[in-house]
Amino acid sequence: SQFYSFTAKDIHGQDVSMEKYRGKVVLIVNVASECGFTDVNYRELVALHNKYSKEGLAILAFPCNQFGKQEPKRNYGIYRFAVDYYGVQFDMFSK
Repeated sequence: SQFYSFTAKDIHGQDVSMEKYRGKVVLIVNVASECGFTDVNYRELVALHNKYSKEGLAILAFPCNQFGKQEPKRNYGIYRFAVDYYGVQFDMFSK
């Protein structure tokens, strides 16, 4: 599959090959800290990660400011928000 040939920058600016996720069930999701669904979405994503990550679920969160300008923060601010408020442990990528 072509998916595994892609790379993306993680929230800290490091290149991540999608090959890392081969053999896993991958949920790719757009996130934003100022969306009306932010709280419920992050809580549900964290619950999914906690319940299924050991069984092979990988959540890949991609922040985006393109839908209603709902993610104005820079990468470090996005990371701190997700970790400090929701305890995010799944993989986050650069905006």
